[in-house]
Amino acid sequence: MSQLQPLTQLQQTAEPGLNVQEMQLWLDKAVAWGQADSPDTQKDTCLHLSRLRDFLQQLLTHINNMSSTTETMKRLPLLGQFLGRLCWNPYVTADATGRRLLFQCLWGLYSENPGNAVERKANQWIRKVLCQLATEEDDAPAQALMTQMGVPPKEYHLKVLMKMVALLQENIGKSCSSMGHMNQRCSCDNILATSEACVPLVTCPEVAPLIGALLQQPVTCVRAELSEDFLDALSSAYSSQCLSLDEQTVVSLWYHNLSSLEEAVLSLLECALTNSGSNPQKQLEQSLLPKACAQHCSIFLVVNDIFRSILKQAEGKESVKYLIQTFTSCFLRELALRQHQTSLPLKAMFPQSPQNLLLPLLTRPSEMPQEAWRHHLNWLSGSLQRLTEEEEEGDRDNSSSTTRSGRYHKVFEAWFLLVQCAHWVQVAVQLLVTSEPEDCGPLLWLLIFYHHPTNRGHNRALQLVHGKEAWDHLHSLFLVLARPLPIDRLQSLVTLLSPQSQQPSLSPLLILNLLVNFAVFSQQSLSASTEILQTVVHRSGLVDEAACVLNSLELRLNEDNCLSSDTKRVHLRIQALQNTLTHKHAASSPVEN
Repeated sequence: MSQLQPLTQLQQTAEPGLNVQEMQLWLDKAVAWGQADSPDTQKDTCLHLSRLRDFLQQLLTHINNMSSTTETMKRLPLLGQFLGRLCWNPYVTADATGRRLLFQCLWGLYSENPGNAVERKANQWIRKVLCQLATEEDDAPAQALMTQMGVPPKEYHLKVLMKMVALLQENIGKSCSSMGHMNQRCSCDNILATSEACVPLVTCPEVAPLIGALLQQPVTCVRAELSEDFLDALSSAYSSQCLSLDEQTVVSLWYHNLSSLEEAVLSLLECALTNSGSNPQKQLEQSLLPKACAQHCSIFLVVNDIFRSILKQAEGKESVKYLIQTFTSCFLRELALRQHQTSLPLKAMFPQSPQNLLLPLLTRPSEMPQEAWRHHLNWLSGSLQRLTEEEEEGDRDNSSSTTRSGRYHKVFEAWFLLVQCAHWVQVAVQLLVTSEPEDCGPLLWLLIFYHHPTNRGHNRALQLVHGKEAWDHLHSLFLVLARPLPIDRLQSLVTLLSPQSQQPSLSPLLILNLLVNFAVFSQQSLSASTEILQTVVHRSGLVDEAACVLNSLELRLNEDNCLSSDTKRVHLRIQALQNTLTHKHAASSPVEN
């Protein structure tokens, strides 16, 4: 019989009781496992662990049904040899369930009052073996039984698992990268075999160094791949918090396992969707995703694809845009810290983005003089406008669906990049607060494109008209110095921001963005600005959305530190407005229903 012959006989339903033939089949398998230490043997051991546990459970039931150890040994004379070989097999004893069943089988054979030489000899052998199986993690009953037999548990600890980890770590070091010369045989198969052997061990704390070594092993050839079962088991254990990994090992897990990476990204998105008023900056500071993306371009491309897909489904969800913007900002900061370690160009990170827009949008406002902002934004607005006009002209020409799809893709990718670099949209809104009417056109167009990237269900020319009307309304309202504030103008703002607005072609979030920036940057007094913002957002039900805009604005100002002498005044106004929005007992609105 071949050493690695499948146990087809044992796959059938077991008959009641155990017999010598069945024991012989498993003994042959245990002998084969113990006589070779090849990748195939390791793999075969791990593949049979599940059925071995089932057999040990049957064996335990059989032992417990016997009247004595003597009777058991007469019925199954190969039992001692079988259990002994399993106890010295590190792949079996490292498995928690298998080790527990072995312990129970041995204890079932132990005679409290040995009646003959066979039972006395068996007790002596069992004590010796149990010293190898006893661990600090064993449960209290097991420890009590060990003490009752006269074996102090604290003096005997299982070293098998640690020896196994050391052996496997040594094996994975024997890869192409450690070969002395080109004619030496490649041993990268050890990587796959070792990862397969680790599947039942992923939750053992002692195995963490081995897991890290496997995940961070340089891929020197196609044969040095990791087992999918190992990666899936690792991902499942980590997501269920049954496993603790250091930062670099987590990054390596994401690099190797797509499902684990997707779960991490979707967890961030879930927080953004369920807590629209929260600040994702704190979440991202605790997340390794930006750092992982800076280390591996492939991870960033996957994360970007997930964001791209979610954004298509949640075009008007400001919290999703905010998360994407914050994430991109954190990623670029991590990438800057690694500039001396990587020479990968930005276009490799953003392969689908319009290349003429990539560097202008990725440039931070703090990286150029404030007096250049308006010119820069006018150029961005003009470039995006030409791109959308090409799309609309193509639609009028009734071109093929394939060509139309390509144009839509270009416009979407330009918009997606604008969402990622929304700091320029924030600067545009900030400049709108202090702009003259004749200077508003390009900035308003950019703001409208950010909120309405396509003409689907909208008319951009009409949007521009309504956008200018909203700007005029806010501009005149924040110039009012007399108190009380005009109720009719506040009410009209509430109407514009409500879902039942008479101007459905214009996003309420666009108007809200303008409102928040007027409250922050205008020369209107803080008390009046606070009253306007508090009244309008509470009556329109957009408190969380307003908080999101304020958080995003504060994040940009903190990162860029670009307000010079006006910095303190602006930050104080932002904090006062944030406190107003989050106060549980806000003052009653002066606007009547």
